[in-house]
Order: sequence, then structure tokens, then C-alpha cells
Amino acid sequence: MSYDDVEIEDMEWNDELQAYTYPCPCGDLFQITKEDLKLGEEIARCPSCSLYITVIYNLEDFLHHTNNPPLEPSNQQPLTVA
Repeated sequence: MSYDDVEIEDMEWNDELQAYTYPCPCGDLFQITKEDLKLGEEIARCPSCSLYITVIYNLEDFLHHTNNPPLEPSNQQPLTVA
């Protein structure tokens, strides 16, 4: 059973860990990455103990918003190297 249910809005983005985090009672942080969320994962685990939380979020928010701009087709011709 999950320790708690936590809204994604109540979690903080941690640039160093590249993950959303939430304080764990053991003193560490529950962690879940954007990639996990995009895959539909909803469990954030603490790396220091056996506790985990269920993250409540809208999957579509992570499927449609990416940090990478869409790829544009290149107009350059291929370069042949002899």
C-alpha cells in the first residue's frame, strides 16, 4: 500500500536529480522522473527506505509537453566524403 497520494502540483522539480521530489518521513526524497510519468508510471519511490507514494497527475500533460522543440526537416543536401 502506498504511503500517501500526492498531487504532482505538490511536488517540486529538482534540477540536480532531474526528477519531481517530495519529502519522505525518513528524511530523504521520493523521486519520479518525467520519463516515468510519460510512460504512465505513478509510483515515486524513496531511495533510502521502502516507502513509496502514488503520484496523481494527468498523463496527457506529459505526453504533449516536451522540452525538445519539434524536429524540422533539413534542407541541406547529403555530403559525400571520399
